[in-house]
Amino acid sequence: MVTTVPIKRVHETRVGETMRPRGVFEEMEQLAERMLPLSWMRPLYAERPFWGGAIPQVDIIDREAELVVRAAVPGFGKDDIEISCTADTVTLRGCAEAEEKEGEEEGEYYRHEIRCEDFLRTVPLPCLVDDAKAKATFKDGMLELTLPKAEAAKRHTVKIEEV
Repeated sequence: MVTTVPIKRVHETRVGETMRPRGVFEEMEQLAERMLPLSWMRPLYAERPFWGGAIPQVDIIDREAELVVRAAVPGFGKDDIEISCTADTVTLRGCAEAEEKEGEEEGEYYRHEIRCEDFLRTVPLPCLVDDAKAKATFKDGMLELTLPKAEAAKRHTVKIEEV
């Protein structure tokens, strides 16, 4: 069953006006990965960014009249996710509720890797969108946003005239 997720509209900003501090860290991490691949250190690195915290993996698909943003958010429910967007960014925030409280589990953990952590991720979009008409659905841990492109961002064909 597909459910609709509410989207909160953020105040209008001009392109380039929005600060993206996480974007800088993501770029630094990508540069560091290219310079020194950490594949030999994966068990320690554990596929997590160096500043800590979990971030969902995101796909952005550019279609003729819209952008589609998909985010993998396993372990979260529809009510645990908040989406806000502007004309040029989408911000995803997930608040996880701890299922197990400290001391409820019998025995001593030998290994404790399964966690569901809060996340906050702002994704810059490749073009301007009409954020007032954004729609989001959630199914089986996959969040999908459909963002109609702003009229100025849509592709237009230019007819060549003979001189």
